[in-house]
Amino acid sequence: MNLPNKLTIFRAVLIPVFLVFLYMDSLGMTGRIIAVAIFAAASFTDFLDGKIARKNNLVTNFGKFMDPLADKLLVCSALIALSDIGRLAGWIVIIIIAREFIISGFRLVASDNGVVIAASYWGKFKTTFQMIMIICVTLDIQWKYMGIINNILIYVSLALTLISLFDYIAKNYKVFIEGSTK
Repeated sequence: MNLPNKLTIFRAVLIPVFLVFLYMDSLGMTGRIIAVAIFAAASFTDFLDGKIARKNNLVTNFGKFMDPLADKLLVCSALIALSDIGRLAGWIVIIIIAREFIISGFRLVASDNGVVIAASYWGKFKTTFQMIMIICVTLDIQWKYMGIINNILIYVSLALTLISLFDYIAKNYKVFIEGSTK
């Protein structure tokens, strides 16, 4: 169990802790700040584990499987919880999660054909905006223009979700077609 894999497991363990503080209305802003700190720490481990694994040649099959799974669990859990508490529209969450399933399916078909589909810049921008959006929506700051800023972040995240989906499909549709003929 190397350091990148431990960071991935740590990220997964932080998910329920994040959710507990997100749902603790009795703590008010303090609870939201703690939830954001936990989410930010978990998000940072995503960046850190990949960087350490590549730099030190510590890439493992466990990491290849668990790292993207932990990322999806973190983001999807946050989005579903934010929808549940009324801070994010359910249809937006459905689109974002559907994109994750579609891309995971593409990657599964590609891997069966011996092809690795790397993360694109659009996917990285999407992830960055989603994480910033989740942080801002979680904080639920009641400043004059914060609602507008949150809405901009939500719709930019949604647009990047769709752009990255279409980018993946456009660049990799042949893998899916070739995989379906086998």
